[in-house]
Amino acid sequence: MTHGPQELQSDGHLVLKSARGRWVLLATVLGSGLALLDSTVVNVALPDLGRELDADMAGLQWTINAYTLTLAGLILLGGSLGDRYGRRSVFLIGTVWFAVASALCGLAPNIEFLIGARALQGIGGALLTPGSLAIIQASFVRGDRPRAVGAWSGLGGVAAAIGPLLGGGLVQTVGWRWAFLINLPFALIVVLVTLRHVPESRDEQAAGRFDVLGSVLAALALAGITYGLIQEGAPVPLIAGLALGAAFVVTEIRRSPDALVPVGIFRNHVFTAVNVVTLIMYAAMGVVFFLLVVQLRVVSGFSATAAGMAMLPTSILMLLLSAKAGEVAKRYGPRWPMTIGILVAGAGFLWMSTIGFGASYPLQVLPAVTVFGLGLSAAVAPLTATVLATADERYAGTASGVNNAVARTGSLLAVAAVPPMVGLVGDAFREPAVFDAGFRLAMLISAGMMVVSALITVLTIRSNVLAADED
Repeated sequence: MTHGPQELQSDGHLVLKSARGRWVLLATVLGSGLALLDSTVVNVALPDLGRELDADMAGLQWTINAYTLTLAGLILLGGSLGDRYGRRSVFLIGTVWFAVASALCGLAPNIEFLIGARALQGIGGALLTPGSLAIIQASFVRGDRPRAVGAWSGLGGVAAAIGPLLGGGLVQTVGWRWAFLINLPFALIVVLVTLRHVPESRDEQAAGRFDVLGSVLAALALAGITYGLIQEGAPVPLIAGLALGAAFVVTEIRRSPDALVPVGIFRNHVFTAVNVVTLIMYAAMGVVFFLLVVQLRVVSGFSATAAGMAMLPTSILMLLLSAKAGEVAKRYGPRWPMTIGILVAGAGFLWMSTIGFGASYPLQVLPAVTVFGLGLSAAVAPLTATVLATADERYAGTASGVNNAVARTGSLLAVAAVPPMVGLVGDAFREPAVFDAGFRLAMLISAGMMVVSALITVLTIRSNVLAADED
């Protein structure tokens, strides 16, 4: 196809406002949105699928964590595959894989089958998620990247936040299985748009062998730690997971520069710091997304649709404000937008701790999710832009993969560790009083994690890091 004079710059990069630029943004947003949507749409269906498939609290945790586990464990490999063989190609393979696994989830006859299918879904997500952001970084001119990342963050955040709303409507009308089957038509759109409009890109300097050992160690380490945290009285898997994690670090250092995670990428202390912030911030958010909708349904008595609609203000705010937050970060630096945004989101978690029996939507739920949405809108785009700005362009896929792996790992470990810590075990989701007490404490813990994230941000993130990226 031909391209207008405003679409491509002399260096071959796209302009965001061009027609093709908008198509590329649509494909990447919708593709990554599938993975984000599925990470939240399932939450509202948990009580229903738990009852139908006769699952306990651990089964519900594994329904969430089987997906997050393979996503976090393999997303680094997904980024590396894209850098080596083509980000567009790997993105397409991941989208198709994700769609097939979604169909298996929707057909699951028991909780064990569902957990296995969710693990397969995570593999698809690991292939498509880093590719979506790497395509943006490699496709657009430098000056448009912060704005493109802001739009990607905002629209992607909408997908994550709108998940409970969509899931609630599906659960209440056609059943929980459609929370998975709904992915199929969206995946088809992503494939068609990508084939027609998205340019191929890769790291032309990539060479050497793939770090298969590193990939295996990372996945096994996360699996052992997660199992040890979820299952009571299982110290051996936890210890084994920690040991495998240490072995992963040693292996990556020894295999550099052919490591799954090039050690040199962490020489930039801002890149390292922003990933620590990501780990803690997404750990807190993972707990909230896992427990809030269940709290509204089990304790507050909301219907599936009403519980899903509770997060709608967050969706709207992410859509309206995230791109602007990217512009603010580009002009003034990411430190203060991130710091303030994280603290405001933490204040929303504190407010959520007041949601209990007979909770009023306008007095308790709406203010809490609105404050959370304001904070999230301010923080996510600057955080993502900072991750990409502090890594070489040739490592776009790897940097994206690292940050996504860190985010999913934070959520994975927190969803595994916090519920048992606050007493949410066994059949807790069938006992409203028990669930309510655990939920309130979990929200306080999540708010505390956000304070820690904000403190690290203000102490370590430079204000001029995005300006340096344009030089």
